[in-house]
Amino acid sequence: MSRVAVVGCGVVGAAIAYELSQIPGLTITVFDRQLPAQAATGAALGVLMGIISHKVKGKAWQLRLASMERYETLIPELEAIAGCTIPWNRNGILKLCFAEEDLTKWQTLAETRKSQGWELEILDAAQLQDQYPYLNSDSISAAIYSPRDRQVDPMALTRALVTAAERNGVTFHFEAAVETVTCSSDSSNSQICAQLQTTAGNFEIDWLVVAAGLGSTPLTAALQQSIEIRPVLGQALHLQLDQPLGILEKQPVITGNDVHIVPLGSNQCWVGATVEFAAGEEVVADEAQLQIVLEQAIAFCPALAKATILKTWSGLRPRPEGRPAPIIGPLPGYSNVLLATGHYRNGVLLAPGTAQVIRQLITAKQN
Repeated sequence: MSRVAVVGCGVVGAAIAYELSQIPGLTITVFDRQLPAQAATGAALGVLMGIISHKVKGKAWQLRLASMERYETLIPELEAIAGCTIPWNRNGILKLCFAEEDLTKWQTLAETRKSQGWELEILDAAQLQDQYPYLNSDSISAAIYSPRDRQVDPMALTRALVTAAERNGVTFHFEAAVETVTCSSDSSNSQICAQLQTTAGNFEIDWLVVAAGLGSTPLTAALQQSIEIRPVLGQALHLQLDQPLGILEKQPVITGNDVHIVPLGSNQCWVGATVEFAAGEEVVADEAQLQIVLEQAIAFCPALAKATILKTWSGLRPRPEGRPAPIIGPLPGYSNVLLATGHYRNGVLLAPGTAQVIRQLITAKQN
């Protein structure tokens, strides 16, 4: 039996736990200082911009591709195992382009995606007005429609991953902090983590997977291999409209100027999100930035001006310092510590692909 400890139970940690639970012979234990999906995952909008991303090759594209393909089977699989319904928008993403935007890059991307077996449709202003009359076409020159991109409710997804993993034998310890890690050297002078001391007890381990977002920095620092991850705050709103936008069952996610409108049904939607960096030691939510996001959304979707704000929320995304996001792979100097962290704004999008990479790394070592 190989004993795997996963630290962190946002969407990435939960996806890893579920993926590993399908491997015979593994004993998996998950630890989180909070309840599941309380940090970055709880603040995410769940917009899966995979095909419409300008990543077209290399590991960044392969991770997106693996995640998008896995989502198509993962959602019904989880719903069947967990006995729940996961809000899952399969109507694609509509990316708005404004007067100053050069469409050449989108035409090139559409050709690339076609060669890869994916579709992107470029709509001119007239087509956009005909299909989406509630949008302010005066400020929009064109739009890119990606029918195979998706949106999922991050909280519901994470809860379903936890339930399904539990039914596969995974043990979860919530509101349990890792206090210390006992390590030793192996024959190649690499370090091996052998035991976690936590507020839930002491646990012997064969693998440690660090999927703790911002909590990854102090944990790796305790292992003398600090991975610097900084917080970037994001705010969003939950709105109630007085009437539906178009035909509700056909509504895609709409995005423009990095502002997302996410239809939820019942004449409701999410709008977000801000990108706020720390001015000092900590990041404090700026109400003015949230107002700017709402005003931008109203500018291209005027019906939102009459909406009622049901609630606002915010959360901190984990952004690696001085290196690309995310960080997936072995922790330098350790033979049994894997990193799956620092996903910044793409944790929900890349969770399934990240889980597959961690599974491959563990099974390759076992074999």
